[in-house]
Amino acid sequence: MKRNVGLDEISDGKLYSANDMVKAGCGDCVGCHACCCGMGDSILLDPYDVYRLTTQLGKRFEELLTESVELGVVDGLVLPHLKMTGPQERCFYLNEEGRCAIHPHRPGICRLFPLGRYYENGSFQYFLQTGECKKQKRTKVKVGKWIDTPDLTENERFVTTWHYFLKDLEETLKQGDDALAKNLNLYLLNRFYLTSYDAERPFYRQFADRMRRVEGELGLG
Repeated sequence: MKRNVGLDEISDGKLYSANDMVKAGCGDCVGCHACCCGMGDSILLDPYDVYRLTTQLGKRFEELLTESVELGVVDGLVLPHLKMTGPQERCFYLNEEGRCAIHPHRPGICRLFPLGRYYENGSFQYFLQTGECKKQKRTKVKVGKWIDTPDLTENERFVTTWHYFLKDLEETLKQGDDALAKNLNLYLLNRFYLTSYDAERPFYRQFADRMRRVEGELGLG
């Protein structure tokens, strides 16, 4: 989710690459799950998140929508996000022990926290959010190790492609055509979320195939 604030307001003022060391280590979050509560609609799910959840949980996206995922509007685009439940607004997947029940296949935003991404010139770098994590005396850890995602270089390419693709769609929606917005959002949901992913095929290959088709159909290529 975008934040319209300066880096000096929310970070240590530095930008990091995947190979840099950053003070994000929190001792496995023992005794704390503050970042799993009260997050509203901010835990957005990209196609890779949905691939992980559907293939690892053995559920279709439509099933997730009936229990753990909701749709919301972000800059005119209808996108899925994790559901918060109960008076404490706990993440649906936070168990009674205060631990993540889907930790091995948790969404990218959860893997990233308390880091964020700073997009510029068709790419991005990481930054450390200094006021978000409640854990004190965090330790240094390599950014790539902290994110804990296989094929991180390929993942970074995917994240960049998805971000700027959505940015292009946002510009299209600024035309203010309600019918266009409705059709485009339905198309986006069908192509990247509702159409099931094959657990036996690498995600990035499937995403690239879908993106080529979408760019051709929308004239974005």
